[in-house]
Amino acid sequence: MDDDSAKPGSGGNDDANNPFGGTPFEQFFKGGAAGMPDLGQLFGQLQSLLQPYDGPLNWDVALDIARKTVAQSPDPSPTAAQHAAVADALRLADHWLDETTGFPSGVTTTAAWSRAEWVVGTTDVWKVLVEPVAAQSVTTMSSALPEEARAQAGPLLGIMGKAIGALLASQVGSGLGTLAGEVLSVSDIGIPLAPAGRAVLLPANVAEFAAGLDVSEDDVRLYLALREAAHQRLFAGVPWLREHVVGAVTAYAQGVEVNLEAIQQRVEEQMRGLDPTDPEAMKQLLEGGMFELPESPAQRAALERLEVTLALVEGWVDEVVGQATQERMPTAGRLQEAFRRRRAAGGPAEQTFATLVGLELRPRRLRDASTLWGSLRTRQGTEARDGVWMHPDLLPSAADLDDPLGFREDAAAPERLSEEDFDAELRKLLDGDEPTTDDESAGE
Repeated sequence: MDDDSAKPGSGGNDDANNPFGGTPFEQFFKGGAAGMPDLGQLFGQLQSLLQPYDGPLNWDVALDIARKTVAQSPDPSPTAAQHAAVADALRLADHWLDETTGFPSGVTTTAAWSRAEWVVGTTDVWKVLVEPVAAQSVTTMSSALPEEARAQAGPLLGIMGKAIGALLASQVGSGLGTLAGEVLSVSDIGIPLAPAGRAVLLPANVAEFAAGLDVSEDDVRLYLALREAAHQRLFAGVPWLREHVVGAVTAYAQGVEVNLEAIQQRVEEQMRGLDPTDPEAMKQLLEGGMFELPESPAQRAALERLEVTLALVEGWVDEVVGQATQERMPTAGRLQEAFRRRRAAGGPAEQTFATLVGLELRPRRLRDASTLWGSLRTRQGTEARDGVWMHPDLLPSAADLDDPLGFREDAAAPERLSEEDFDAELRKLLDGDEPTTDDESAGE
C-alpha cells in the first residue's frame, strides 16, 4: 500500500525537510529516491557559486569559462609572419585614411592576437561595460523583496547577491568565449576594447572569414585594417565618445526595474518538468534567461541612445573606408556588402550586447548612418562631416537616421569668395555697415 504522506507535495516529511518548500526551487528536492538529485554535485555547484570575490560579478569564474570555451577548438598563437602582415596592413590603412578625414591617426601600437589573448586583452573594458548592469541587477533583485522578507533574510541577502553575481559570471564567460571565436578585431563591436591606441586583428578569425568570400585573404586583412584604423581615429579624435557609450550602458543599468511576480512566474514555467539530475537541463535553465529582467521605459530610452551612437560610429567608419578604397581596391564593394550583411544578420555587436549587457540592438541603422554621413560630406565636405563629432549635442538623432538624406538638407558648402569680394565684405564689417534688404530698399 502506498504511503501518501511520503509522496512529494503531500505535506509529509519530504516537505517538512525541504528548505525550498513553497518556492519554484521545490522541485530540486522532490521526486523520491529515483528523482533525487545528486546532492553532493548540487552542493558542489553551490559552493563554487559562493566563493568570495570582489565587485558585482565573479570575473575569475567568467574568465575561466571563457578560456574553456575558446579551448574547445584550435587556437594557435599568431606567427611572426602574421604579426608582420597585420602591422603592414594597418600602416597602409592609416596612409589611405589620411586623405579621407581630418582626424589624425589613433594607432600607436599594433598586434595580432589569438582568441585567448583577445579574452584577456579586452577584459578591462568588458568590466566597465558589464559591471554596471550586473551591479544594478543584483541590487534591485535584493531590494525588491518586501521589507519583512529582507529583515528575515538578513545575511542571506549577501549570499544571494554573490550567487547571482556568480551565475551572471557564467553567462558572461560563455558569451566572451563564444564571441572570441567570431570577432575580427578589437573594434568589431563598435567600440575599441583594447587600451587606447592599440590596433589588433585576430588572424585565425580573419582567415575563416575570408574563406567564405570570393576575395583574397590579403584584401580582407587590408579592409579589416582600414576599419580598425578608422575606429581608432574616431575614438582618439573624439575624446568624449568612449565615455558617451559607457554612459549609455550605465544609464541602461540604472533603469533596471524588478517585477518579482513576473520573475517568479517565469521561473516557475522554466522549472516545470525540469529534471534536476540532468546537468544539460540545468545548463539550459541558466542560459535560458531565467534571471533576465523585463525592460523598463528608462532602459528603452538609454538603449535608443546607445543604438544610435553605435550606428553613427559604424556608419562613419563605413563611409570613410568606402572613400579610401573607392579608387584603390576593386573588391571593396563586395567586402562592404559582406560586412553589412554580417551586421544585419546579428553580428558581434548585436550578439555581444544582447548576451553580455542585455541590450538588443537593431542592425538596420548601419546603412542609414553611412548614407547620412556620405550625404553630408557630398553637400558640405569632409570638415563639416567630421565637425558633427565636436559635441554629443550635435550628433544626429534616431529621427535623423529615419531620414538620412534630410539631415541638414538645407546646408550647403559655403561659397568661395574672390579676393575682391572678401575685401569688400571685410570693409563692411570694419565700417559697421549693415547689408540692406529688398524690403528696406523698397521703403526708401
